Amino acid sequence: MSYNEAHDYLYSLQRFGIKLGLDNIRKLLARLHHPEHSYSVIHVAGTNGKGSVSAALARTLTETGARTGLYTSPHLHSFTERIQVDGRPVAEQDVVDLVRELRRLGRGVPATFFEFTTALALRYFQLRQVDWAVLEVGMGGRLDATNAVIPALSIITPVSVDHAEHLGQTLESIAREKAGIIKPGVPVVVGRQEPDALAAIEAVAAQLQAPLFVAERDFRVVARDDGFDYQGRAMTLEGLRPRLAGRHQYDNLSLALAALELLHPRVSGFDRDVVRKGIEGVQWPGRLEFVPGTPPILLDGAHNPAGARALASFLVDRHYGPLPWAIGLSGLRSPEDVLTPWLPYIAEAYVAEPAVEKAVDAADIADFLRGRKCRAVVCGSPSQALENLCRSWPEAPLAIVAGSLYLVAELRELLLPEKEVLS
Repeated sequence: MSYNEAHDYLYSLQRFGIKLGLDNIRKLLARLHHPEHSYSVIHVAGTNGKGSVSAALARTLTETGARTGLYTSPHLHSFTERIQVDGRPVAEQDVVDLVRELRRLGRGVPATFFEFTTALALRYFQLRQVDWAVLEVGMGGRLDATNAVIPALSIITPVSVDHAEHLGQTLESIAREKAGIIKPGVPVVVGRQEPDALAAIEAVAAQLQAPLFVAERDFRVVARDDGFDYQGRAMTLEGLRPRLAGRHQYDNLSLALAALELLHPRVSGFDRDVVRKGIEGVQWPGRLEFVPGTPPILLDGAHNPAGARALASFLVDRHYGPLPWAIGLSGLRSPEDVLTPWLPYIAEAYVAEPAVEKAVDAADIADFLRGRKCRAVVCGSPSQALENLCRSWPEAPLAIVAGSLYLVAELRELLLPEKEVLS
């Protein structure tokens, strides 16, 4: 079996769709003799910021000398990005070997793409003898395939309305699903939440006697012009200057720091200088990522309302006026909830549909923008949108590529040298 054949097999499993539940993943893990018992797990759920928090934790644990696995989704450019050990993506040959092993052991189990890849990641971490594995929830929490593990620590980032067709129509019901990762007696770090969401999380934690460590109560961020200070129960770090852009990342990074505070008795290489180095050095491609050029471009996979507001806040903080944009959205019933925070900052929008099944019609986006007095041009492809933007606005102080991660990934590959795409 070649890597392309293994890749095609994995994506053929998408025919099973999204199937929330733990039966299949538990069967797969049992047949693998429970690789997830070979290391300690940190489990990360929420709506926005899961990837940044997970990446920050994994990088900092690696800096301490711990061998660390990281499992995230989706990827930008290559499936191998989803599964990393100490910052290095899984090798293609390892994917081939693991797909072959799981196909043999998983006969008769109608696993979905995400269930199969979760089992694959957990097995890979066992083979690489990791000390820690940081697992990002795919969707929800309670019935997500990653919830088959018993973690040492759980984290819930800010919850907002997303995937309502699967998780519920209210913030409270969605928060309850996210809180489904809470296990009896296992500590939980909780990001800033709306009152209804926090109440739902607190109710689940109380029922399971899981200690809660809540942002603004047990730890906090003090924003500075060029970074932030972290104030926790037992650790204070001043003058942190992360590479991740945007003030919302200060909150994300504070969740990683609060988690590290709780875990430090179990992490032998833990000290403040190492933690500072890990937190300041973390990168998360495609999220407020600058690419120099004519014009310089900011890439941001702000694909839901909370992400859109974070991008708008970033532009406010940097005092930007109206700018040219390339926009493409997917998987949204109400794209205006994403577009509305951006309206004051759009001088002209070049709109295209990402190459994905659930792309939002570019004409609908353009009509919405024109109805709000924004100039909008419908383009035949994301690459055409980028070309038109760069040709028409070479002197702009900044241009924005935002929306679907599929759009960001496609244009990132055009903007960056090949050697930098996966670095």
